[in-house]
Amino acid sequence: MSNVFNLGLSRRGFLRSLGAASVAATSLPGFAAVQGFGAPRAPRGLSDADISSLSGPMDEMVTISMNENPLGPAPSALNAILKTAAMGNRYHGEMIQSAVSTAIDMFGLRRGYVGLFPGSTGPMNLALMSHIGPGKPLVHADPSYEQGPSVADAVGAPKFAVKLTSTYAHDVKAMVAATPKAGAYYIVNPNNPTGTMTPKADIVWLLKNKPAGSVVIIDEAYHDFSNDESCIDLVAADQDIIVTRTFSKIYGMAGLRAGLVFARPEYFQRFRAIAPYAPSLASVSITAAVAANAALQDQALVPLRRKANADVRSETLEFLAKHGYSVIPGSQANFFMVDVKRPGGEFQSAMLAENVLIGRTWASLPTCVRVSVGSVSDMEKFQSAFVRCMSEQSNAKNGAARLHNPALNPSELHWSTSNHGEMMFA
Repeated sequence: MSNVFNLGLSRRGFLRSLGAASVAATSLPGFAAVQGFGAPRAPRGLSDADISSLSGPMDEMVTISMNENPLGPAPSALNAILKTAAMGNRYHGEMIQSAVSTAIDMFGLRRGYVGLFPGSTGPMNLALMSHIGPGKPLVHADPSYEQGPSVADAVGAPKFAVKLTSTYAHDVKAMVAATPKAGAYYIVNPNNPTGTMTPKADIVWLLKNKPAGSVVIIDEAYHDFSNDESCIDLVAADQDIIVTRTFSKIYGMAGLRAGLVFARPEYFQRFRAIAPYAPSLASVSITAAVAANAALQDQALVPLRRKANADVRSETLEFLAKHGYSVIPGSQANFFMVDVKRPGGEFQSAMLAENVLIGRTWASLPTCVRVSVGSVSDMEKFQSAFVRCMSEQSNAKNGAARLHNPALNPSELHWSTSNHGEMMFA
């Protein structure tokens, strides 16, 4: 098998319509060829010259709703794109090979254990669809990112939602106890929307105690913001685990579309069985590949951005605590959840009337809203608007109409139509 598996869609995308390709998946637990749509917001970014304070020029609207990185791509990635864009008339598969080779060396893996994709949602969908179906349930946390349950619905797989522990970690013992027939366990680490970590020891326990034939799928989209151990070494140890990473978050490349998957070769073979024609539909661009490669080789980038994010997050949380507001503790991501003591959607509308676009709420935490960590300027404006909105409710009506504008406020699971017929997770 090739060490490069150019298959998948963006983290904001489901699976493009594959027509007759669905026939090839009949031997696997579940498959749904779904055509969808979307138009992402235009990216906003800052120069790394501002990284020490995360400050920079802001437009009127403060957008801290979708966990984007205000810094944008690193200069190393941008320089790689500039040098490569003129070669866009050629396919240059060796550039994709180079990015995969860098990841293999960086994470201590063997050939065939790493795939480069345009984002991580596409391969995450394939990982899920190749292990769950009508007779193979999905076990997931609540609250958590909805991608797993959404795929389960698409393929007709039973779902078992397990509440987080008192420390907002995945309750792995309860997940194993949920059903003896699980096809996959879906773990987001750090968890979205709480930003909290599940200890690696718990995931090791899950691997040892889960049913034979099932797989543990770990979404590490935000792991670079954390100081905890990754689970990628468990892939190298040939455990029943698939780990996904994205360049959309700490690397600031959400609009460029690049992601990595770490898994045993046989799992990639299952991906091919699910979507044999996908490489011709959504392969990685050479500009995304060289940007990803340069970003991985930029050794100072992740530690610097991790600290910058942690500093701004800490200052914001200290401000909220000082004013008596309640926040879910323990976030190790570029977002947090704050309890606004009233329906989250109503509060989101009030903040929008203040020109501050914050994130959404989850059904199991109806009075909490997710807030992304933006620049220093973003968070100063957030703090002022937050205090005003907590003390009055008059702005909610003015902001409500704007929340219905999908181009202004798409959510992870918002479906809208684009010219490309691609389903996007914003």
